[in-house]
Amino acid sequence: MSNSPELIEALAKVNDPELRRPITELDMVDSAQLVGSTAHVTILLTVAGCPMRSTIEKDVSTAALSVPGVHDVQVTLGVMDPEQRAALRERLASRRTPFSDPQSLTRVIAVASGKGGVGKSSITANLATLLAAQGLKVGLIDADVHGFSIPSLMGITQNPTRMDEMILPPVAHGVKVISIGMFLDSNQPVIWRGPMLHRALEQFLSDVYFGDLDYLFLDLPPGTGDMAISVSQLLPNSELLVITTPQSTATEVAERAGTIALQTNQKVIGVVENMSFLQLPDGTRMEVFGSGGGAKLSASLTSQLGYGVELLTQVPLEESVRIGSDQGKPVVLSDPTSPAAAALVDLVSKLVQRPRGLAGRSLPMSF
Repeated sequence: MSNSPELIEALAKVNDPELRRPITELDMVDSAQLVGSTAHVTILLTVAGCPMRSTIEKDVSTAALSVPGVHDVQVTLGVMDPEQRAALRERLASRRTPFSDPQSLTRVIAVASGKGGVGKSSITANLATLLAAQGLKVGLIDADVHGFSIPSLMGITQNPTRMDEMILPPVAHGVKVISIGMFLDSNQPVIWRGPMLHRALEQFLSDVYFGDLDYLFLDLPPGTGDMAISVSQLLPNSELLVITTPQSTATEVAERAGTIALQTNQKVIGVVENMSFLQLPDGTRMEVFGSGGGAKLSASLTSQLGYGVELLTQVPLEESVRIGSDQGKPVVLSDPTSPAAAALVDLVSKLVQRPRGLAGRSLPMSF
């Protein structure tokens, strides 16, 4: 019995939760037949232990029931054989975006800070989540190998799916995320030196299937160590976003994180001042960490780098940011009307003022 065109059309609207592409395009639909009012659908999972099998089964059933005349759905889940999996891997690999390619349209933003504890990871998670909510394709690499926190901030508890040599990253709030923390059995420390850190980032970029992205964020470790240098080498087109607090000490060390661009030839796209003030119930502002640090850092980097480095936004100190982080739900989702969320929305609006485009890029020509 041949497949039902109506069922195939309906199933084309079902995306694989990890690959984010239609299951029909991925050759995951082995059969889709209609017998009376019952749809019989066989889906081939990429791997036997697929963590999203229940989601796929539910989405397939919902799609099949949308076909007129279908009142019951029987879904059978199988697994691709090695040849089918190899063909899929080859197809996906051919579509990977080479982020280091000068012609890549993916905007790569490395979020840096001079010291820890300034909210760099929280800012990164919120930016990625906001852009994904706008319909953009966003990836996030937790490059802070020794102090990874992105999985917790994004509410990710599942491990990446391995498809032979390819790694499929978990998706949270519409963002494809990878972190070394996803490969550890417990909260054990990562005791690695420079070459191993470089290799870890290299594997994240080459072995993890992100697909075509509009934005790729990297949450860098604080300071100007091995990982910051590796990012500049592996992703020469990456830009730096520098996070600081108003405190003078934080500003001084953040300046070093920004001026590394003089040696790496990266561009600093701006400064974010986090924990700028605490709004009190009577409407007054308490400047817990002082004031003026972000503006001072902006002026200093502008002078040293020779181009304008704007103070893009000032994010207030709020309990809602901490609550959202603890719940694995960035504040832009958990409390979107909060002043902190408003400041982050303003930041994103400034970042997207430069859209992806083909202007100035060479295009292949065939005759």
